[in-house]
Amino acid sequence: MAAVTRTFAYEVVDNRGKRSRGKVDAANEVAAAALLRQQGSVPLSISSTDSVLRKEIRIPGLGGRVTLKDLAVFARQFATLTSSGMSLLRSLAVLEEQSAKPRLRKAVVDVRADVEAGISLSAALAKQDRIFPRLMVAMIRAGETGGFLDGALERIAGNFEKDAALRGKIKSALTYPVIVLLFSAVLISAVMIFIVPIFERMFTQLGGELPLPTQIVVGASHSLAWSGPLVIALGIGATALLRWLVRTRPRVRGTVDRIKLRLPVFGQLFTKIAISRFTRNLGTLLGVGVPVLQALDVVAATTGNAVIADAMADLQLAVRDGQPMSTRLGRHKVFPQMVVQMVEVGEESGQISQMLDKIADFYDREVDTAAESLTASIEPIMVVVMGVVVGSMVVCLYLPMFTIYQHIQGTQ
Repeated sequence: MAAVTRTFAYEVVDNRGKRSRGKVDAANEVAAAALLRQQGSVPLSISSTDSVLRKEIRIPGLGGRVTLKDLAVFARQFATLTSSGMSLLRSLAVLEEQSAKPRLRKAVVDVRADVEAGISLSAALAKQDRIFPRLMVAMIRAGETGGFLDGALERIAGNFEKDAALRGKIKSALTYPVIVLLFSAVLISAVMIFIVPIFERMFTQLGGELPLPTQIVVGASHSLAWSGPLVIALGIGATALLRWLVRTRPRVRGTVDRIKLRLPVFGQLFTKIAISRFTRNLGTLLGVGVPVLQALDVVAATTGNAVIADAMADLQLAVRDGQPMSTRLGRHKVFPQMVVQMVEVGEESGQISQMLDKIADFYDREVDTAAESLTASIEPIMVVVMGVVVGSMVVCLYLPMFTIYQHIQGTQ
């Protein structure tokens, strides 16, 4: 069966900097972009002509925050421009025009100005540390030194794309249970605040003593009515305080990260994500020629987990002492023996970068499996819990009716 094609309008630039527009038929935006690259052009924007909701392939995103996807597309387009023979300054000018987000555009403007003033690209990017992460700066510095800037940019794009996909898997795994929990909390609160008092007034008018389970529900309803806003305010305040402490207090962050890795249901998922990110980042840095000690320092700062960062500090000590990383890696329980042994084989064979990439690919697949199984296992559990809670409330509210009915029968 032939693939369904659509028509896309495009704007491209060639290696001389000349822009042109046109239309191309392809299965999707990605295929259209690949076709244009094969023709020697750099796609600046692609939009569907047969869809009401046109989607442009630009440096993506809405709003001001620069995401990993934005940086991945930025690096991918940057690599394509430089590899096509376009000068560094002209490439930055094109990227500046195509940046959809104001913050990213402003950063590119500043980087271009610094490069024009004679500063190296990596040093100019390092000055924009709120936009461009240390991992990106270190890899570009290695690419500049080794004369393979476009290759370093391609590796950066691949790394960020996989990291963004990893974060997407985390969100997809956590979104369903969070939504169900919030919906359940709102539903139960509404019943307790609005429905239970109606039943209470009705039972009071009919007379008779309420059964103990119903008294408990009514008491909880009274408490929730006056303390609900206070509980919500305290919850928001406590969450904000914890986030601030995690950002500003290393000991608090370390404790929180250790707890995350030991959680009963989510701990294994968080551990696999942390290992995947660590091995991917370290393998990418070593693959472009970043020195081991510097690579470990960058990974420690960008891993997003204090437990992994502590392990990186220990590995740096081992490397300074002339020991292989695998000798210290096994001391940290967060790393399974398979990871330790594969790192050891990579060091012995001189292919540590490739081995780390293989470990990252393996754990990416593990995260996929863990996220799917987590969602599949949580769904029936939450349905059962919701059924028990709602069913118990219904029984508690209807118990007085049976009592009142028996009382009426006894008086007849």
